[in-house]
Amino acid sequence: MILAAIDIGSNAARLLICEVVKNGKETEFNRLNIVRIPLQLGFDVFEKGFIGSRKKKMLMDTIKAYKQLMKVYDVEHYMACATSAMRDAQNSKEIIKEIETETSIEIEVITGELEAEIIYENHIAELLDKDDSYLYMDVGGGSTELTLYHNNELVLQKSVNIGTVRILTNKVSDETWDELKDICKSIAEKYNHITGIGSGGNINKIFSLLRSKNDKHLQVTAAKEMQKEMVQLSVEERMKKYNIKKDRAEVIVPALQIYNNLFKWCNIEQVLVPKIGLADGLIHHLYDQVLKDS
Repeated sequence: MILAAIDIGSNAARLLICEVVKNGKETEFNRLNIVRIPLQLGFDVFEKGFIGSRKKKMLMDTIKAYKQLMKVYDVEHYMACATSAMRDAQNSKEIIKEIETETSIEIEVITGELEAEIIYENHIAELLDKDDSYLYMDVGGGSTELTLYHNNELVLQKSVNIGTVRILTNKVSDETWDELKDICKSIAEKYNHITGIGSGGNINKIFSLLRSKNDKHLQVTAAKEMQKEMVQLSVEERMKKYNIKKDRAEVIVPALQIYNNLFKWCNIEQVLVPKIGLADGLIHHLYDQVLKDS
């Protein structure tokens, strides 16, 4: 079965195409292709409140291209979701309607809580030591999603409007930072030995830049040092020194700021980075839906 997920975030839009294969009792999700386009819708939305004509055309062209790719791969089922920027955009309904009219692709704007739930559907924590507590952390352009898994149970799902593009556009208030801090402090007080599970493009890139050959965990102290170093560099200097693209060089410092605060406030000493994101969760979510409907 060939499935596809489209994730329209505040910084980038991704298309993930997977082949799902039953292997005995196991189900394998094999990536066939992943495409990422740095649309950066959040810069329009968080500054102006709506998606401008240029970004709107870029989004339309991206969805048209994704539709053609899905056709080439004979995708049987797809799911397309939009997150924080589209949640906030005054003209999101109008744009989604236009996209559906021109491409027949239906886009669902999901809540932050559902976003956290779908990220969790990768079920990484269920494969780990049942005695520990695991906090999924996904820092996007517009919001941060937290999902806590303890004693074999899902016990908390939160979404806070702190993201990399929101920080870059100066749209995060002290009150919102306090909200995130309070959530983290209450988690740290109630649960011991929390292991972080980082998902999404920001933490994946940070981990790939920091890891040595045999590292299975992101080193928290190294992430702190990286933030101190990167904040001194211009975007162009970051691009050159770390061999990263412009859109990633722009958002990586606020991403480090958010993650390092999460590590500190939640007393997290080690972080797993299994190279997953919302699109992977969408594939799992879609597969479960297909099974229910069949």
